[in-house]
Amino acid sequence: MLDLYRNAFATGDYTDLVINLCVITFVVFCTMPLHEYAHAWMATKLGDDTARLQGRLTLNPFAHLSFMGVLMLVIVGFGYAKPVPVNIMNFKDKKKGFAFTAIAGPVMNLILATIFIFIANAVYRFAGASETVDSIRSFIYTAGYINISLAVFNLLPIPPLDGSRIAALLVPDKYYYKILAYEQYIMIGLMILLFTGTLTSPLRFLVKIVANLLTRITYLPFRLF
Repeated sequence: MLDLYRNAFATGDYTDLVINLCVITFVVFCTMPLHEYAHAWMATKLGDDTARLQGRLTLNPFAHLSFMGVLMLVIVGFGYAKPVPVNIMNFKDKKKGFAFTAIAGPVMNLILATIFIFIANAVYRFAGASETVDSIRSFIYTAGYINISLAVFNLLPIPPLDGSRIAALLVPDKYYYKILAYEQYIMIGLMILLFTGTLTSPLRFLVKIVANLLTRITYLPFRLF
């Protein structure tokens, strides 16, 4: 995102920047709620009603918005919504329940990314070429790309991100719960790494790998038929 801002101000061409900001607005209000809903739905299915009772089993975006998470998405291209509350004591298997609840959000992002990139490929294959078509395709593809960014970011094995809940399956309880006690400090460190750009380059590299893979896979039907 920072490169987009720099390029826009340097060249005076704000087209890509405007498209990205429109996509971010779409993602914040339409796809981030699906990520959090997936968490809440999975937790409820596994026996924990905490999210449902606190009004988080909903697609209402205002129930899930995090100001800092949206700000990070706008500035560095990686962000998050307000975490869904989970009481692991309600799960039959605490670690597995926590892990399955955590992975539901990134999986939802990857499903959405696949759908968006497939549609973008369909537009490219059948809609011809024009500035309007190119802008529509860019919007759809960028929506897919940002969903991949959200999935990759949230799968990092760093508390309090979803990946840490999954990694907990491999970490002994006595160490894992000690790490959880420092979640807020770890999150501050994570945000510093993102805002300074230290973490954005490797994350962007991973996102590009996944995006290219999904682009190739979703374009296969158009090559075959």
